[in-house]
Amino acid sequence: MRTLASALTALDAATGLEAFTLPYAPEVQRALDRTVLACLERGAEPPVSLPDLLSWCRERPVADWPVVLPADAVGPGDLLLDPDSSRPTELCHEWAEQTQDSALALRDREIIRAALRLCHEHGEEDAYTEFRRLLVTRPVLTAAEEFAVSMDHVLDPVKELLRRIYQPVPESYLRNDGYAVCGRCLTLLTPLHGGGWWCERDRCRRLGPPPVGHRILKEEAGGLLQLERPLRQFVTGPGRAEVELEVRLSALGLRVRMWPAYDAYDVHVTFPDGWVWAVDVKDWAHPAFLGRAARPVPPEPPYDEAFWVVPQARVDDRPGYLASYERNRPAAARNLPLLTDTELIARARTRMRGSRPGGRQEAPDA
Repeated sequence: MRTLASALTALDAATGLEAFTLPYAPEVQRALDRTVLACLERGAEPPVSLPDLLSWCRERPVADWPVVLPADAVGPGDLLLDPDSSRPTELCHEWAEQTQDSALALRDREIIRAALRLCHEHGEEDAYTEFRRLLVTRPVLTAAEEFAVSMDHVLDPVKELLRRIYQPVPESYLRNDGYAVCGRCLTLLTPLHGGGWWCERDRCRRLGPPPVGHRILKEEAGGLLQLERPLRQFVTGPGRAEVELEVRLSALGLRVRMWPAYDAYDVHVTFPDGWVWAVDVKDWAHPAFLGRAARPVPPEPPYDEAFWVVPQARVDDRPGYLASYERNRPAAARNLPLLTDTELIARARTRMRGSRPGGRQEAPDA
């Protein structure tokens, strides 16, 4: 299943899934062959072709496939491809992340590593912080906004990188004389035939029709740019949960640093008495994969307590989320608590009132 997920995400990023033609790319052929073999080993009817396999991915919940799946890997209605757009779902992306050679995941990490290296070389931690914030909060730029970014000297170490990752917006996003930005995700919406809009984020679609945050007229955009898809998927999307948590913690009167020490972890929180929390935010749909990825929070910058945090909506969407995380968590991360953002804010409020829950947790060894 990892091979199939990796093939779907890589080919979607490169060409769009409708471009699958003979001869298939080796990764695609390998995914088809392995799926057929897994079905035959179970005495089940396999997909007869790649189009048939893609139909399975769009229409057949993975839990109903005649293949052996890891425990806790999928929920009852999980699909690999969105039935409306044929784009990879969050499950597909997160499964592909388990594959070391996933081209889509590697592209995301390649860009982040490049930004870290450039900012390190210039000794500009603030440049990296602003780079990350830009990718999270402004995945779409008009020509005027792009010019303003180009004049921001804080971002000087990553200017060339930014020019590479913000790309012209295809005509497919255009309706009549303008574009629409999702009010929840800040990414561009795709117009649907017959009216309405489609958001590329699974989580947004589950909440209902996407709200149009604002419209951008084509004549005023002056050449609209958007982040390339791997960064929208793996940086902008998860980053929304990070900056939303920043806003909520700051509103309590706490001092908050984002992505400290060149992204050692996500959020560094300092209370008025000097007590420090380290928080890594994990906006993952599937708790088993999150559990397997669990590892202690890096010890620098120093802190008194450390947490992994998942958006409350993720836990509400999937019964048993926290229990599944704990079952799949490795021994090395056994002491790493996973809280919802709601629980973290409640703990922060309690501590601000002078009643700190729990005891002091030492920073783990490096």
